[in-house]
Amino acid sequence: MASNSCGFTLIEVLVAFMILAISLVVVMQLFSGGLKAGAVSADYFYGIFHAQEKMEEILARKELTPGVRSGAFDDGYEWTAEVTHVPLETEDGRELPVSEYQIDLAVTWEKGGRQRQFELATAVLAPPPEGGEESGD
Repeated sequence: MASNSCGFTLIEVLVAFMILAISLVVVMQLFSGGLKAGAVSADYFYGIFHAQEKMEEILARKELTPGVRSGAFDDGYEWTAEVTHVPLETEDGRELPVSEYQIDLAVTWEKGGRQRQFELATAVLAPPPEGGEESGD
């Protein structure tokens, strides 16, 4: 009796199913990694936005005063800004009518149990502080 069956054996079906299962697991892990990267990117986007906003607010002030200031935004991001006065002098020792102010700004937030941070720094020329303050330590 010659049986001429057209179909797949059980072992062929199991092997095909295993290959499909492994492929789906890999695809799902890649998809999950992409979602995590997108979430981290969004967090950094908000951190950068807050840093630019706070830096523009500091630079818009009429008078820069040396010191450290900090605060928090409504969405859990925190900021710390340090303004340092750097008096400028000519080669012969005369003080110039403008001074340099170094502004360092850091925005921090916590996500997934990890502390994340974005920093901005700039320098600006402005009139020296009132009262003859020499340098911001």
